[in-house]
Amino acid sequence: MALGWARHPHASCFLFTMLPMAWMILTSVKSQFAAMQYPPQWWPTQPTLNNYFKLLDPGSKIGRDFLLYFWNSFYVSLLTTILGVVVAVPAAYAFSRFRFPGRNFLFFAVLVRNMFPAVVFLMPLFLLMRWMGLVNTHGSLILTYLTFGLPLSIWLLKGFYDNIPIQLEQAARIDGATRFQAFLLIVMPLSTPGIIATSIFSFIGAWNEYVYAYTFLSRDEPDDPAGRHPALLLPRFATDWPGLMSATFLMSVPVVVLFLVLQKYFVRALTEGAVKH
Repeated sequence: MALGWARHPHASCFLFTMLPMAWMILTSVKSQFAAMQYPPQWWPTQPTLNNYFKLLDPGSKIGRDFLLYFWNSFYVSLLTTILGVVVAVPAAYAFSRFRFPGRNFLFFAVLVRNMFPAVVFLMPLFLLMRWMGLVNTHGSLILTYLTFGLPLSIWLLKGFYDNIPIQLEQAARIDGATRFQAFLLIVMPLSTPGIIATSIFSFIGAWNEYVYAYTFLSRDEPDDPAGRHPALLLPRFATDWPGLMSATFLMSVPVVVLFLVLQKYFVRALTEGAVKH
């Protein structure tokens, strides 16, 4: 049996990594009683979708809150991704193509932010957001997510621009194009896989973040339009595991869909060097 697993290491790794996902899905279709049984009920004998119906029912309070928080998380992550890419594209291009005093130091300084755990910056950023009057607004999350998403985006895109021959731009300029036109018409199309891969990383980073959302959006008013994290819908002193697993599964759907739709660009970016440097 052991030798059989050793002969198929990829299949073994796949099954091992998928085990938490499988357990999450199986628990999400159990009743509360079945989920709390000991010894655990590995396979649900009476599967139910009530946990999903409860979360997706806009007529109930928990459904209304979940859908509101889900949308808040989505558009905060989307805005963070768009703003991050808009800033990272020219910045990474400048680091890749231009030689200016302090270039290496500035590039290193960009990366320093991501060398520390995110929790280290929690209190300084909270005080900064409070001073700016942004606590309990989505603007505080977008600005905060940019502080760790933007350096990663610049780093990834610079590696990709480095692999695009500068001779292509020089040829375009000899034909009469300006530097901006050469960047727009030559570099941008060639770097599309890198931009898409960077967008995926940025979106996932913002989508999965929890600590800052929990801290910066600290209000507890019902129907708070600012919204918080969907996991906060669950009771603080109860263990509604089926409800938690259902919410977790629904929260993972956008990322899975994103990977499935943009998979070819993501793989191409990896193989062409977007993350090699």
